[in-house]
Amino acid sequence: MAVAPAQFEDITLLENKLAGAALPPELAQKTQAMLARLVRLATQQGYSQEYDSVARYLDWIISLPWNKRSTDTASLENAKKILDANHHGLDNVKERILEYIAVANLKNQKHQNPQGPKAPTLLFLGLVGTGKTTMAYSIAQALGRQFGRIPMGGMGDAIQLRGRAKTYTDAEPGQIMKVLRRVQTKNPVILLDEIDRVTDEAKADIMSVLVELLDPEQNSQFLDHFIDHPFDLSEIFFIATANNTTGIATAVLDRLEIIEMPSYSDEQKIIIGRNYLLPRIIAASGLKPGNLVLEDDVWPQIVRPLGFDAGMRTLERTLNNICRKVAKLKVESKLESLTLTAQNLKDYLPKW
Repeated sequence: MAVAPAQFEDITLLENKLAGAALPPELAQKTQAMLARLVRLATQQGYSQEYDSVARYLDWIISLPWNKRSTDTASLENAKKILDANHHGLDNVKERILEYIAVANLKNQKHQNPQGPKAPTLLFLGLVGTGKTTMAYSIAQALGRQFGRIPMGGMGDAIQLRGRAKTYTDAEPGQIMKVLRRVQTKNPVILLDEIDRVTDEAKADIMSVLVELLDPEQNSQFLDHFIDHPFDLSEIFFIATANNTTGIATAVLDRLEIIEMPSYSDEQKIIIGRNYLLPRIIAASGLKPGNLVLEDDVWPQIVRPLGFDAGMRTLERTLNNICRKVAKLKVESKLESLTLTAQNLKDYLPKW
């Protein structure tokens, strides 16, 4: 198709992208017809809302990863190393991920399915701060996959997942398609965060979309209303999180493998605080490891300053507060390093 670049620069760009896109055959045929229509619209004088609509739709179609996928990390040893480095305990979660990688390896070795097995769908269930979201990040890292997060808390319309049809003036794809365009692979890890906290008014509609998203028998033909062509979501590793199951439809729970994220004991918090959180927070504060040392007997007071807390967030905030105080004193040349003891601890704890 001959198009003058000076006059139709955006159409030429779409043409070039289309030539290199691996679209499904029927969709490729449809886009060629729409491209010809775009050229006709461009020859008309004046602004055309239809032209903008068609151009935007073509840009979205071309930009989706219809056949692009990342290769999973094959090494169980490497995956275990990453999971252990990021998380203390949670052995049942780690074991489930290692089992999935092992099955994928066996299937690939026997050439039963070059694309690997259908990805599992997990629900991390636990109180706030128990590591649900960070574990999802670690799973993506261990698998060597791209990661996308969709916040479900407060979601008030299923259209946010499913998309709005092109016939509407405010048409746009749903969050699933937006994540896929951003990560540029069709087999990422996608976190559906806080699925128990969607609004009551939209709960029934959103749960019905989640059933389709999470069901391996249905999600290979997922239809976003804007894209208007089935997209295979079966290779996506979906991970959902929730504080409890009260707000989740039974049909959705039936399609999820529930993994409970236990509350941390004080002993576990001390290990995590000392070995994981503190080194990271010290580095983020611009300090060096020797600038702040915590004696062993201060940790019980740091992990429980206000009573029992199921998660790690209060401990993380407390350590951040201590490091900020030390950083300020260091910049003011009032100290070079600090050893936190039971005697001076109260001077550095947050004031509640």
